Amino acid sequence: MVDRPKVARYDEAAVLIAGGTSGVGLASARAFLDAGVRRLALLARTEERGVAVRDDLRRQAPEAQVEFLRCDAAQHEQVEHIVHEAHRLLGGLDVVVSSTTATYRPELLSRIPYDDVAGIMLGQALPPMLLTRAAMPLLADQGGGSIITIASDAAKVATPGESVLGAAMAAIVMFTRVAAIEGKRDGVRCNVLTPSLIAGTPTAENVLRDGFSKKLFERAAAQAHLGVAEPEDQASLVVFLGGPSAAKLTGQAISVNGGISAA
Repeated sequence: MVDRPKVARYDEAAVLIAGGTSGVGLASARAFLDAGVRRLALLARTEERGVAVRDDLRRQAPEAQVEFLRCDAAQHEQVEHIVHEAHRLLGGLDVVVSSTTATYRPELLSRIPYDDVAGIMLGQALPPMLLTRAAMPLLADQGGGSIITIASDAAKVATPGESVLGAAMAAIVMFTRVAAIEGKRDGVRCNVLTPSLIAGTPTAENVLRDGFSKKLFERAAAQAHLGVAEPEDQASLVVFLGGPSAAKLTGQAISVNGGISAA
């Protein structure tokens, strides 16, 4: 009989969320607190917003320890330092969520400047890879944990205007699957969410503003016959993947998109 790694209950878990001050990251922070998590750290680039969100979450759960740490998730020295600092402040780490985003608007490949291709790839794919790299040894040393990354169903569905973005998201999905296979012996689970349009987020506001991007995502929204997903829909799955009920679930890419695609 193989020994199963212990998975922390929500009231025992220490949770770190990169990109935790808006969108899916913030919704996940609130959902974790509602589930009973009492040790939570947020990573983001903007100090003023990060402190404001931290204080708001402390009001939501006055008995919880909520920390904010400023970090540029595309800089590996900062990521390594801040992940270790969060581990120290929280007295451990059990769940790590990467909900970072980079500004992007879909555009046909023939219209993307050559100089932008590398920036799109690195801006989208690098931060979750660095976060996973920094967190995995810490989770492995303690006997297990859960890493959850927010990507996009551009990784699965060929969509005009998302050639480079799709390549970046596909890279995140395969990276996560390999990390899951490497981490399973140490009890580390790695999964990725691949949503499409998420209502009420800065990314949705950006892509729905005008032009080709607006037409593309309006057509996508029309296919969401179950309703366009909201940050709270993604957060529910994030909390599930971070908890005991998902103890045997790893290496999966899961879409919550209201029916926009079935990939």
